[in-house]
Amino acid sequence: MSEMRGLLAETAARAMRAEGPRLWGALEEAGLTRAAIPEGKGGAGADLGDWVAILRVAGEQAIAAPLAETMLAGWMLAESGLEAPAGKLTLAPATRGKLPALARDGAGWRLSGIARFVPWAREATSIAVLANCDGRLYVARAGIGGNAVTPGENIANEPRDEVRLDALAVAEAAPAPFAPDAPFLMGALARAAGMAGALDAVRDLTVRYCGERQQFGRPIGKFQAVQQQVAELAAHVAAAGAAVDAAAAAPSPAPFDIAVAKARTSEAAGLVAATAHQVHGAMGFTREHRLNLYTRRLWSWREEFGDESYWWNWLGRTAARVGGDGFWPFLASADKISSVPLE
Repeated sequence: MSEMRGLLAETAARAMRAEGPRLWGALEEAGLTRAAIPEGKGGAGADLGDWVAILRVAGEQAIAAPLAETMLAGWMLAESGLEAPAGKLTLAPATRGKLPALARDGAGWRLSGIARFVPWAREATSIAVLANCDGRLYVARAGIGGNAVTPGENIANEPRDEVRLDALAVAEAAPAPFAPDAPFLMGALARAAGMAGALDAVRDLTVRYCGERQQFGRPIGKFQAVQQQVAELAAHVAAAGAAVDAAAAAPSPAPFDIAVAKARTSEAAGLVAATAHQVHGAMGFTREHRLNLYTRRLWSWREEFGDESYWWNWLGRTAARVGGDGFWPFLASADKISSVPLE
C-alpha cells in the first residue's frame, strides 16, 4: 500500500509541475481529478488514504486549481448515484449553517437560496449541492456560470464566490446516502491534507534558507536561537502531518480523527507561518518569494471547514459526552463515530 501511495504522490507531483492552462489537463490525464470516484463509475477508485496523499502533494506543490473541490464534488455525486461530469467541479454549501432548499419544478428540480464562499465557482462547469428537500437530504447537480456567480477571493487570491442557486439549472438530484455532516467532514480532511503538504514545504524552505543566509560571517542556521525556532517549527509540522496520516489510515472517514487532523493542522498553520516569516525576514513577505504562496494558503485554509477553535471545542464536547471511563475504549476503537453533532 505504501508503494502505491508513493507512486500516486509521484504522479501527482509530475502533473502539478505543469504550468498555466496545461495544469488542469495534466491533472485530468493523470486521473487525479476523478480519484475519489469508484472505477465502475469512471473514476480511479482511490481509497481514503490515496486521495489524502494526492491532496497533500497538491498542497506541497502550491497548485492553483480546484483539485480538492473537484474530488469532493465527484465523491458527493458518485455516492448519490449521479453523474460526475468531466471538468472543474465545486460544492455547496462550503460553510456551516442552514442547507439550501430543493423542490420539484414540474418534471425537474429547482434550488433556492444563496451559497457563499463557494470555492472556485467562477471556473467550475458544475456544482454539487447538498440540499433539504421536504425534510430529506438530497444531492443536486447543476450547471454553473453566467450571472449566478458574484466573484470573491480569500487572502491567497483563490476564488471564494457567492452563487445564486435559484439561477442554476438543476440537471438531476437524488437522495444523499450519507449523513448531513459528511461533506463538511470530508472537506475538513481535504483542507487538512492540503495544509499538511503546505507545512512540509514551509519547513523545507525555512531549513534551506537557514543554510543559505549569511549573517556575521556564518549561516543563520548556526545560531542557537534560530535553531530553536526551526526545531519548534519542525515539531508542529511533524505533529500536524501525523494527525493527517492517522485520519487517512482509518478504514472509513472517522469524525474524531478528522477533527484532530483539522484542529492540529489549523493550529500549526498560524504558528509555522509566523516562525517561517520571522526567520526569512522581509524577504519572505514579498510576492517574488515562494514562501508567501504557502503561508497565504495556510492562513486561508485554516479557517475553512472549521478552524482550530471549532474543532477543539467539538473534540472537548465529544470527550465530555463519552466520559472518563469510556474515553480510552472510544479512543482505541477502530471507527470513532461520535453522537455529538457538528454545529
